[in-house]
Amino acid sequence: MVEVKSESKRHKGVGKISGRQRVTMHDIARVAGCSQATVSLVLNNNESVKISEQTRERVFEAAKSLGYRRAARPTPSVSEKSSFINGPIAFVVDNLAASPESVNAFDGVMQAVKSTGNLVLLAETQNDPDLEPKTLQHFLDQGVAAIVYACVFTREVEVPQILQECNTPVFLLNCFSENLRFPAVIPSDIAGGHTATNALINTGHTRIATITGEPFMQCASGRTVGYRNALASADLPYCEELVVEGNWLPSSGYSATQTLMALPNPPTAIFCQNDRMAVGCYEALKEMGKSIPNDVSVIGYDDDEIARHMSPPLTSMNLASRAMGRWVVEQLFHGPMGENRRHPLTKLECEMVERDSIAPPRMAKPPG
Repeated sequence: MVEVKSESKRHKGVGKISGRQRVTMHDIARVAGCSQATVSLVLNNNESVKISEQTRERVFEAAKSLGYRRAARPTPSVSEKSSFINGPIAFVVDNLAASPESVNAFDGVMQAVKSTGNLVLLAETQNDPDLEPKTLQHFLDQGVAAIVYACVFTREVEVPQILQECNTPVFLLNCFSENLRFPAVIPSDIAGGHTATNALINTGHTRIATITGEPFMQCASGRTVGYRNALASADLPYCEELVVEGNWLPSSGYSATQTLMALPNPPTAIFCQNDRMAVGCYEALKEMGKSIPNDVSVIGYDDDEIARHMSPPLTSMNLASRAMGRWVVEQLFHGPMGENRRHPLTKLECEMVERDSIAPPRMAKPPG
């Protein structure tokens, strides 16, 4: 995968983009303190909307500080033209509105094809067994160059028969098939859960709780495995009482936090396995008169837009949705293909975005 390293800078109230990750307009918006739509208008020199010079300068400064580089559309030579894919790319997702991850993955595809000139067509099937095959057949009849088959929740899928029988390249995004016949990419949730928990351990916490998602979902089970692995690596005990099941909604984060803080020996840090549950966690802690992070540190997951607007701004794991979209396009244009070959399942690491919701526990000294 072709990536651009972003600078690891800390921006007050916004956070630090850690590790190796291609800089996107979403990153620039987070640093500049504006919407992604504003960043797009500014960087594309679109003057149809009046934007203040101050905002424009802030966007340009954020883009410069993060090392953003706009990909120029290549002009292929005659010998190179055969390597370009003709026709639109179809992005077919089960549910677009359930969470921002699907939108972000689609945005990643859109960003990646800016340098190729391909169009991207979008359709939502809502897991409808009648609508899905009709949608796929429509795109195949239109002669699309490739189909991206995406799921809102990471899981193993049975690839529709129509895609198994077609000659059009098919890519699985946030899902995978048992036979690994199709190139597939998912987030590395085990590594993400480990990184989130380890950040709390490195700050000095030893009594760390987690509020999980629904356990039948692969992302929740993976993040919990990562949580347990991090504790084991630090030689910290795993305590069942510190693991409370949620359902991804703020209300479950609220009630789970009440349960955790009512323990005789409550945690000093809480790993919420998505940002929406972290919102409920914040509310519960504040109602108890607890200070974040002085009394209790909190880390989230997904790096939703709300994370940077919370008080204090929430440290969170940036789900690799856009990176998965870019990966698909990279594979389409440059990856190995073959109808009968097995494709290794690709797992993309989630990066931590550091903000102000983590601090050493009271009466504890920072490591080192």
